[in-house]
Amino acid sequence: MTIEVGTAWVGIDELVRVARVGESVVLAHSARAQVCAARQVVMRLASSGQPIYGLNSALGANTGALLPDSDLQDYQRRAVRARAVAVGPAYDQASVRAMQFARIAGLARGRSGVSPQVLDACIALLNHRVHPVVPRFGSIGVADLPQLSHLALPLFGEGEAEFGGEVLSGCAALERAGLKPVTLGVKDGLALISSNAATTARAALVLHDANAALDAWLAAIALGYEGFRANLSPIHPAAVAARPATGQVEVAQRLRALLQGSALFLPGAARRVQDPVSMRVVAQVHGAAEGMISAARAQVELELNSAADSPLVLAHEGKGQADEDGGVMLSNGNFHVPALALALDACAIALAQASSLSVARCQRFMSPDLTGLPLQLTRHGPTHSGFATVQKTLTALWAEIRLRANPGSLDYLPVSEGLEDHACMALGVAEKLGEQVERIRYLIAIELLVSAQAVDLRELDEAGMGEGARLAYRQLRQIVPVLDEDRPLGPDIDRVERAVAAGLFGLQAA
Repeated sequence: MTIEVGTAWVGIDELVRVARVGESVVLAHSARAQVCAARQVVMRLASSGQPIYGLNSALGANTGALLPDSDLQDYQRRAVRARAVAVGPAYDQASVRAMQFARIAGLARGRSGVSPQVLDACIALLNHRVHPVVPRFGSIGVADLPQLSHLALPLFGEGEAEFGGEVLSGCAALERAGLKPVTLGVKDGLALISSNAATTARAALVLHDANAALDAWLAAIALGYEGFRANLSPIHPAAVAARPATGQVEVAQRLRALLQGSALFLPGAARRVQDPVSMRVVAQVHGAAEGMISAARAQVELELNSAADSPLVLAHEGKGQADEDGGVMLSNGNFHVPALALALDACAIALAQASSLSVARCQRFMSPDLTGLPLQLTRHGPTHSGFATVQKTLTALWAEIRLRANPGSLDYLPVSEGLEDHACMALGVAEKLGEQVERIRYLIAIELLVSAQAVDLRELDEAGMGEGARLAYRQLRQIVPVLDEDRPLGPDIDRVERAVAAGLFGLQAA
């Protein structure tokens, strides 16, 4: 399937399909007309004698320095080369494809002034599966200049790119793919890199993964309710509707769906009048987390469907730095994405809240006084350890998750002779959230294992379990057997985490 860009709304789901499934992209016919109109404005203003940032005036600390007409084209290549300063490990293929798609989507809006042939070259690079090598560190969130410069270099035969599983020079990668280097014209270099496409792309993938993790988490929690023989009154429709805080009605509804058919809904089924808080407030805490993720998704999709270039090129918009036909180029602050950075920071804090609940629930399962089950979930008594030492893993994971809940959007320093004196560090915030989600998947794996062990020790009849909880139990037991004699549990946790990452436990939570 081919995804059209330029006029139709594109969302995170479309980005994920391009990034991870490998779907191709095409520019909408009407969008091409907009791109061409904006390019005509650029070409007219380039020779007007008016000083315009990034067109005939230098960038960064050199702002205001006029460029000679003979250097306008070469300057664009130098601008890209000079900003290719990202360092560290290279991004994976899916992340690079997501970045390519995000930048193409922005250019296709027709407000960057990019040459149509350069936009075509970007689309061809993606569709021919030429993936530039883009290092991880360098962006401060005032446009992802370092990452996008590395992304752009192979377009004109420089830098490095992966093609067919092999990392090659940009020139060689183009040749292998049957493509030719593109020639950058005036403003083309700046158009390629003046964007937060790297942040938008990584945030989109991370939020997609966070949603998937939350689905699997609810399946683990439902299974834990079965193993604990929990009191379900906190997810009663009337209880959550009485104060319908963000997301809690929906989360409670999904938990009830996962537990449909469970004996826990029968009168007198609950063992306790009131369970620990970590079991009672799942709807409230997970509802808040899902609300934060939903807000962040909205910010990402706004970026995917907007023009964030500076200067912005507007055809037929009236006066200002305008040409004779009313086209105008406006310096602006649309490259700045504090709303996205703050939303991602909020997601990390919300997911840390959910993680602390998960650790608490797992630890409560170790206590016979609370569960009525054997100490440390082993039927062999003090001669065996059961799940005892997993509490250390839980604590270590919680520390890792808590660390990444610290806000990252406040940590910046002025650069460019103080002209760029504010930054929101958005890419770093997205990466921090991604690292947090990776660790959360291990928590989910442990909660699944602990919950299933409780089900086995209680010798529950599967027929009396909720449909979703039963499915989660069966899927887990296809991966890992019940713990009887002590064995290394680290490999078990790793196997279940891989299944969580693959989406195995999210199906029943849909």
